[in-house]
Amino acid sequence: MSKTILIAPDSFKGSLTAGEAADAMERGVRGFFPDAIVIRHPIADGGEGLVSIVTPVLGGTMMTTNVSGPLPGQSVQARWGYVAERSLAIIEMAEAAGLPLVPQERRDPKITTTYGVGQLILAALDAGASSILLGIGGSATNDGGAGMAEALGVRFLDADGNQIKRGGAALQDLAKLDASGKDSRLDRTTIMVACDVQNPLCGSQGASAVYGPQKGASQTDVRVLDRALERYASIIRASTSIDVLTLPGGGAAGGLGAGLVAFCGGTLKRGIDLVLDITRFDDQVRKADLLITGEGRIDSQVKFGKALSGVIGAARKHRIPALAVVGGVEGPRGVFVNDEFLTDLESLVDKHTSVETAMKGASKLVAEKTGLLLRRYFSRT
Repeated sequence: MSKTILIAPDSFKGSLTAGEAADAMERGVRGFFPDAIVIRHPIADGGEGLVSIVTPVLGGTMMTTNVSGPLPGQSVQARWGYVAERSLAIIEMAEAAGLPLVPQERRDPKITTTYGVGQLILAALDAGASSILLGIGGSATNDGGAGMAEALGVRFLDADGNQIKRGGAALQDLAKLDASGKDSRLDRTTIMVACDVQNPLCGSQGASAVYGPQKGASQTDVRVLDRALERYASIIRASTSIDVLTLPGGGAAGGLGAGLVAFCGGTLKRGIDLVLDITRFDDQVRKADLLITGEGRIDSQVKFGKALSGVIGAARKHRIPALAVVGGVEGPRGVFVNDEFLTDLESLVDKHTSVETAMKGASKLVAEKTGLLLRRYFSRT
């Protein structure tokens, strides 16, 4: 009797996309079980790859829109997805305001903006979206989502009533905001924000202090940006009665999490939970005899929000054994392979294979390790 095997990997960052990892795993399955029924369901946790993974799974269409990039005067071609039958748009903020769009020598969160993210939301509304799945990982910005909100019709004014400049530092000059021109379609749109951090907007664990340096901020810049976001939160609260200062996840993507809640009615949720729910992953698990998943690295934090935790949790809920192929393992094997998590595990990096070799030959190795896991599993059952 043929087996139904569900393949659901995340990306192996630096080596394989989630789709490429699924290809390799399928080759491994076919090598061992030529007649197996294979269900492919590559996953993303709301960060890199969200659009390219979720859109085809839902039968959607890839779209491209010219929007403002993170730097002043920059324009970029941003990809997003649209599923017409569900009136659902899938957006990654990094397509419009991501760190890779800014050359290393020009990284400066005092001036980078999320304006292009707002333009993507407008494009989704124009296409007819009534719900939006928005991933906010990988940002180059620290403007609290003010640029995004400006694109959607919110005006940010100084003490003289003039529009302030874009960028995180300009929020120091904010005296009031005017949301009377905000696009009214937002009131009828559900915005689900894939957010995997709990950092607040400000303070020692806030957006500026924790993530500012990797975006090009000096320690002096961090202090300036933190004060600017604190002022921003104060003006938002005075104008809307919404308190984003201590909102868990408000500091995500340079404060974009806070801006999406304040101006778009967004809901911040764990990325993998949103992705699994919206792609109806449970329906696929119910059809399977076995799950094979994987990602670039597994460590002790895997049970606390990473993509694999959601996938393995769904399998366990339906009593489906879960196997994993990962790039590398950090921690004792027993932390991961036990009665409550994985049934078995293989790593590309081992005593015979270096990290460099594993990354270069990831596709071939993933296929081989998948076959090895299957042989070992079925020899015991």
